Amino acid sequence: MAWRTNDIPDLTGRRAVVTGVTGGLGLHTALGLARKGADLVVTARDARKASDTVDRIRNEVPSASVDVVSLDLADLADARRAASEVSSTYDRIDILVNNAGIMLTPDSRTADGFELQMGTNHIGHFAWTAGLWPLLDASAARVVTVSSIAHTSAGSIDLSTLTPQGSARRYKSWRSYGESKLANLMFALELDRRAKASGSPVVSVAAHPGYASTNLTKTGPSVGGLSLPGVGMHQITKIIGQPASHGAWPLLMAATDPSLTGGEYVGPAGFNGMRGRPKLVGMTKVARDEELADDLWEASEAATGVTFAM
Repeated sequence: MAWRTNDIPDLTGRRAVVTGVTGGLGLHTALGLARKGADLVVTARDARKASDTVDRIRNEVPSASVDVVSLDLADLADARRAASEVSSTYDRIDILVNNAGIMLTPDSRTADGFELQMGTNHIGHFAWTAGLWPLLDASAARVVTVSSIAHTSAGSIDLSTLTPQGSARRYKSWRSYGESKLANLMFALELDRRAKASGSPVVSVAAHPGYASTNLTKTGPSVGGLSLPGVGMHQITKIIGQPASHGAWPLLMAATDPSLTGGEYVGPAGFNGMRGRPKLVGMTKVARDEELADDLWEASEAATGVTFAM
């Protein structure tokens, strides 16, 4: 039987934290969890957009409990501050969905000097999750990291992109995006391995939305100014991509399916993993490279200055 949102168990009394909820996958993931009774903590960079998102969630789920935490993953100090705020405010986190991200940006840097896509999609989430780790561990939480079918385009990860000096390679937005999403997937798998080795009850699962119609294809290329290619790509995606609500299905399955024990990867079952109901899916050989994953972890600790207290 194909997984459906009706399969999500009752989440009353459980707290879910979702990053990047001002549209697309994050919004629909938050809605799916709220409909099953989860208390939400959502993050966003833009306070106005966050307010609009909360209004929409409460309009669709009048009983929803929704708190907002400001989080800019492109600023490590802010990621650490936000994690500290969440840890000091709440007594538990049952589900963490690391969804926020950026796609196909021009050559840009984070506040700490990292290439923007790797810095936001992976490095920022690494620091944020590390800051939450004691609470996640104490809560026996489920951590979902959102990757992409674009991870298949990356044959490896140039670890110099995890330094402020950056890579000596010529910048290519597609390559950087693919490597950042490979880093997301490898982080999820390595977090699972380390959690199990330390005896932690945390379950780490990865998911990807297939080819979903979200604002990523417009906002990323338009960083620094309007991008006509980005606008064109966005219009094409709106036509041929599956709705963002469907793209959220793998994230919701990864976050709530009790049969998942850690280390799984969930994505659409349809043509080339681009659309359809969610299921367990495969990944590239490099994504399963434990030596590279260990090196990525060490590089991430060096980049962020934080460690997981396992």
